[in-house]
Amino acid sequence: MQQVPDAQQVPVCYRHPDRETGVRCTRCERPICPECMISASVGFQCPECVRGATDGSGPVARATAPRTIAGATVVGDTRLITKILIGINLAVFIAVNLRESLLNDLVLIGAWPPAPWTATEGVAEGEWYRLLTSTFTHQEFWHIGFNLLNLWLLGSQVEAALGRARYLTLYLLSGLAGSTLAYLLTDPATATLGASGAVFGLFGAFAVLLRRQNYDMRPVLVLLAINLVFTFSPGTNISWQAHIGGLVAGTAIAYAMVHAPRERRALVQYGACALVAVVLVVATLLRTVQLT
Repeated sequence: MQQVPDAQQVPVCYRHPDRETGVRCTRCERPICPECMISASVGFQCPECVRGATDGSGPVARATAPRTIAGATVVGDTRLITKILIGINLAVFIAVNLRESLLNDLVLIGAWPPAPWTATEGVAEGEWYRLLTSTFTHQEFWHIGFNLLNLWLLGSQVEAALGRARYLTLYLLSGLAGSTLAYLLTDPATATLGASGAVFGLFGAFAVLLRRQNYDMRPVLVLLAINLVFTFSPGTNISWQAHIGGLVAGTAIAYAMVHAPRERRALVQYGACALVAVVLVVATLLRTVQLT
C-alpha cells in the first residue's frame, strides 16, 4: 500500500529524502535539492526528465512531449513572440515619427472633439481598434526605450514559461485591459498611448511564476514597487489606469495558467482568458453608452 505523506510535511528531494527543498522539477513537479537541479530554459529539471527528454526513457518523455509549467510544448526559440512584439512596436514608432498624422489615428481617444461639439473620432464613435493600436504606439524615445527594455527582460521569461500562444494571449489581454480602464476612467478627450499596460501585465505574470516555483520574489516586487511609485508621482503625465488595468489582468491570467489542474488545464486557462475578455467588452460597451 502506498503511503501518503503528511500534508503539512516539508517536501524533501525525491532522490535524497534527508534534504528538504522548496524547488520542484518544472516538468514532473517532483521536489529536487540543489544537487539534483539541472538548469533548463525555464526553472530547473530533475535528472530523470532531462535524461528522458534525450533518450526517450524517462516517465515524462514516455507519456508526453516536453511541456512548460503551463502545459505548453517546449520549443527551441523561447523568445520568438517577444521579438515579434518588439519589432511591431519599433515599426509603429518609426512610422508615426515619419508621418505625424498617423499618430492621431492610432492613439486611444474616447471621443473627440469634446463637448459642446459633436464627437467624430474615438472609441465611442466606433473606432474600437484604438484600444489595441494604442498599445503598440509610442512617440518619445525614452517611452519606447523603457517599455521595450522591460518587454525583453520580462517577456522572454514569461514566454518561456507559458509557451507562445498563452504568452501572446496574456500580453494582448493585459494591453487591452490597460486601455479599457483608461477608457473608463480618463477624460474622453485625453489621448493615451504606449505598451505600459501590457508590460505591467508581464510584471504581474512574472511575479506569479516566481511564486509558483518558490523563487525569491523580492527583486521583482521591489522593481514593481518602484514603477508604481513613479506611476503615481505628481506631474509625470502617466496613465496609472493603463498600468493598473494591465497589472491586474496579467496577474489574474497568469495565476489561472500556472495553477490550472492538469486534467482540465486548457479549460481553466482559456476559460479565464475568455472571462477577462468578456469583462473588457462589457466595460467598453457601458462606457460607450455613457459617452454617446
